[in-house]
Amino acid sequence: MKYMLLVCGDDTADASGMAPVEPWVEELSAERSVRLHGHRLRLPADAVTVRVRGGEVLRTDGPFAETKEYVAGYDILECATLEEAVEAAAKHPVASVGAMEVRAFWEDEDAEGEIRRLDAEVTAAVRDHDVDRAMACYAPDVEVFHPVSAGEQSGAGALRKAGELWFSGVAGPVEREVLDLRIRVDESIAFGHALVRTRAALADGGKLDTTERVTTGYRLAGDRWQIVHQHMSVPGDASAVTRNEEGRS
Repeated sequence: MKYMLLVCGDDTADASGMAPVEPWVEELSAERSVRLHGHRLRLPADAVTVRVRGGEVLRTDGPFAETKEYVAGYDILECATLEEAVEAAAKHPVASVGAMEVRAFWEDEDAEGEIRRLDAEVTAAVRDHDVDRAMACYAPDVEVFHPVSAGEQSGAGALRKAGELWFSGVAGPVEREVLDLRIRVDESIAFGHALVRTRAALADGGKLDTTERVTTGYRLAGDRWQIVHQHMSVPGDASAVTRNEEGRS
């Protein structure tokens, strides 16, 4: 489960003897992979408070409430239990002079499931040569690189042209098999790594059978995920990879 740590400073406390934060960040980020990300916030004096009353936008320079305690930053942790999150918060240097508020995220979404369904939609679109259906899975500013078929495409328009050209050289359905898809989700950004095998009959009478390593970047746009980056690499001897995958099955 994910937890938000609100790092609460106290402008009346003496922080001169406080330990540096960097070792805490290093331990939880690099060594334990508990801290996903975080950042400092500017002081409350730089805040802007916005209210809407009777349709009028009221803007006030400064914090929502005048208080000696304020949110100085945040950290997002992924822990198995609340107790683990509390333990991590207690080790934060600011806990010795201020306070750490630990709050769990709502767990009412299945981000990984949505991304896997998006990948299945790409597979179905490729099978049916449906460019419109495939393009609906990609963001307008998508960046895609394929070293063999059409090089690099920047933007949905260029990707659509490359897709239409590729489909014109294929006869019949395209079999797209995802051999190994691993997904890492972090709030509105996710990354996927997979081996993808593609098989099809070519319009010139030949056959296509390749296995590629595909790295995909996803972004949550509103209430749905889109592909914003995709990098495909083909081994020097693609047939060897194909034989290896056949040997595993």
